Amino acid sequence: MRRLEVIMFEGFTDEMVDLGDVQLRVRLGGEGPALLLIHGHPRTSATWHWVAPQLITAGFTVVCPDMRGYGRSSKSIIRADHRQQANARSPMILPI
Repeated sequence: MRRLEVIMFEGFTDEMVDLGDVQLRVRLGGEGPALLLIHGHPRTSATWHWVAPQLITAGFTVVCPDMRGYGRSSKSIIRADHRQQANARSPMILPI
């Protein structure tokens, strides 16, 4: 992990989660009810670097994935029948 990322997400783990067809980079920290912070296009989980530590302090578990094809996460194989468009379900199957 690069030094800037350690400072930005102090107290978080930085993991690659295998979802079968892709691997998502996930930053995870805290204890308590889980909050899933999803970035927009064309961002990464770094979008949440100011908010995420404050939510941990407030008593939450914070999960910040890089969505498919962004940041360090891999991207799906493009299929002729567009089945990869079901990728929106990825965050729902993260092992929190």
